[in-house]
Amino acid sequence: MKSLKSILFLISLIPLGRLVWLGYSDDLGANPIELITRSTGTWALVFLCITLAMTPLRLITGSAVWIKMRRMFGLFCFFYASIHFAIWLLLDQSLDLQAMIHDVLKRPFITMGFLSLVFLIPLAVTSNTWSVKKLGRRWSLLHKFIYVIALTVIAHYWWHKAGKNDLQTVSIYAAVMTLLLIMRLPYIKKKI
Repeated sequence: MKSLKSILFLISLIPLGRLVWLGYSDDLGANPIELITRSTGTWALVFLCITLAMTPLRLITGSAVWIKMRRMFGLFCFFYASIHFAIWLLLDQSLDLQAMIHDVLKRPFITMGFLSLVFLIPLAVTSNTWSVKKLGRRWSLLHKFIYVIALTVIAHYWWHKAGKNDLQTVSIYAAVMTLLLIMRLPYIKKKI
């Protein structure tokens, strides 16, 4: 189990390693900020999908190993989302808090992205064993907020792509996310 988790941890760092390598070899393209922002946002979404897939995989296979991986994948979702946000704040907004607030309030896709990160913070902070024990049932209720985050993340991506009239990829992610959420419904759980 530990070796599998270690392998998956290292694999989860590959997207970051790729960006570092591309930066080191000066191969980030004509718009490096856009490439890094897009890549980290995509990987945050991928890790959110992987995190949400752990419960259905447990239901389908009957193995609890998936649940033991869920925390790590959720933290990688937060990790890539934090990098995504930091790039926007540091490189796109140049640490101008007034410009950031204006952007968050003016553009719906930025609003949804910002909310998604804000909603992820308490989940990441309380993802440790101490918090699980200390919060008891409230921990489980708090972590159900991941379903709201799934909606805000899809709204963020949808509004961003709608501005470019390019909804094909986001539609696939929305369908995957919808399926993963439907699999949690009590009626569906009984059928699995």
